[in-house]
Amino acid sequence: MGLLLQPIVPGAAAQPAIIILGDSLSASYGLSLEQGWVARLQERLLRKGYPYQVVNASISGETTRGALARLDSLLAAHQPEIVVVELGGNDGLRGLSLTEMRRNFSRIIEKSQQSGAQVLLVRMRLPPNYGPLYTERFEQLFTDLKDEYGVATAPFILRGIATQAELMQADGIHPRAEAQTLMLDNIWPALTPLLQVDKAEK
Repeated sequence: MGLLLQPIVPGAAAQPAIIILGDSLSASYGLSLEQGWVARLQERLLRKGYPYQVVNASISGETTRGALARLDSLLAAHQPEIVVVELGGNDGLRGLSLTEMRRNFSRIIEKSQQSGAQVLLVRMRLPPNYGPLYTERFEQLFTDLKDEYGVATAPFILRGIATQAELMQADGIHPRAEAQTLMLDNIWPALTPLLQVDKAEK
């Protein structure tokens, strides 16, 4: 159902949830969960006084199809205020149909919005060896979804990281622990406008 990074204190008012619906980049592939950018997000929220619980519902190898199949139960269980969607990489790497990918993304966004959650869509990029036409259409898909649904978007989570060998694991695909704060920094400016303004502390 997803890892609840900040346990609820018994008797305390339930804090609003942020669901991270992602793949291996958010599931801390090759690292401990505590080293990943999602855990660091929870730490930053607490440090800055934002009263949110972060639910890491990311799975290595996840596709938009798999995430869509899990979404109803996640929304019912956590009733999130924000859903961060970090997906598409595995769809693209497998050369899956962009038509199906867009349909899956659309349903994920629609279901999340219908539940009352705001959506933050994290843009994804592919290696150039997939051909210019596919990669261009792949990246355009995120812009089209932003325009159609009015969702917030964050830049490629590995922006400034993927080209730095010292920040990547040996497979050249997954980031090292040293890159996780940089990944959070790529997401943070797009996320903060969605957070409650009545913080616990300034």
